[in-house]
Amino acid sequence: MAETLGVNHLGLTVTELDQTTAFFVQALGWVETARDESYPRSTVTDGSLRLTLWQADRARGVVGFDRRTNIGLHHLALAVATSGDLDRIAAKLANWPGVIVEFMPEPVGSGPRRHMMFSEPGGIRLELIWPGA
Repeated sequence: MAETLGVNHLGLTVTELDQTTAFFVQALGWVETARDESYPRSTVTDGSLRLTLWQADRARGVVGFDRRTNIGLHHLALAVATSGDLDRIAAKLANWPGVIVEFMPEPVGSGPRRHMMFSEPGGIRLELIWPGA
């Protein structure tokens, strides 16, 4: 039996705290639940998952993430309720300032699951996935 109970929160370092916080709130409809300017950090949630977003120290030289060479987060996958929701959100994100779409919605394997990959304006690689059921 596992000694842990699941994810409490996920902490991500971002290049521009305000920009990434705004992306989650405005583009994905999340809620900002906390902010601490002394660190600085913010906390956002979709009601199921809580993210703590930490401002990178740009004075120390920021290095972008490379999923092929860096140890750590490859991407964060977020579920959506329907295939139609995936298409609707994808269309919105394709035109969102600073979003880089890796690929638009497509089947996972032989389906029926579908997903898309993109990076939010601060550089965090995200997947939206409809589980197909």
